[in-house]
Amino acid sequence: MASAKKKGRFSKQRVGDSIYHTVAWRRLRRYYYTMVHGICERCGKPGDIVHHKIPIDESNVNDPSITLSVSNLELLCHSCHNKEHKLSVDSVREDVVFDESGNLIQKES
Repeated sequence: MASAKKKGRFSKQRVGDSIYHTVAWRRLRRYYYTMVHGICERCGKPGDIVHHKIPIDESNVNDPSITLSVSNLELLCHSCHNKEHKLSVDSVREDVVFDESGNLIQKES
């Protein structure tokens, strides 16, 4: 099986994952988070994820103007980040969530 086992679950290595383990990325992420005052740039709630506006793929993974450029970054909260990626995923529902055991449960209002 091509997947790697990590903490009891299978994880899929994505193109560009190695970038997120570099000192350059950690410094840039910290700088960008501070620059936007830790606020989600879409909804104004506390931000969590420094998101690449142009997704990292095989054609640009080695291009620092994509991977390590402030102009390609956006700070998002988890909710806005999930909505961003919902565009590329079918059948995403907002009324259910996963619990600590990975079971799908009804989201509390």
